[in-house]
Amino acid sequence: QVHLVESGGGLVQAGGSLRLSCATSGIMFHINDMGWFRQAPGKQRELVASITSADSTNYADSVKGRFTISRDNAKNTVSLEMKRLKPEDTAVYYCNAVISGTPLFGPWGQGTQVTVSS
Repeated sequence: QVHLVESGGGLVQAGGSLRLSCATSGIMFHINDMGWFRQAPGKQRELVASITSADSTNYADSVKGRFTISRDNAKNTVSLEMKRLKPEDTAVYYCNAVISGTPLFGPWGQGTQVTVSS
């Protein structure tokens, strides 16, 4: 059974930083590309960052240069370092394995709330 458990969210002022973590189990983590998604109120869930099994990364334009995704294959975890946060980054953040940007597993984890105040 797949488990995706996100943590690390919180309330931060604009310009601040947060580090999100996702613990996974039940998947062959080291061979999967992984991604961080976010969903703001009234908006669709979007992919903001992904990392391949070979550590190649890709970012949405809105977060490029501010967010950094990384993975630890020994711990089956994927992280998202977020800097220079903006109010528009406010959302619930989720992780999942991805194939060509499409989430692989369902249901989603509970996510972690990130709120950026102006």
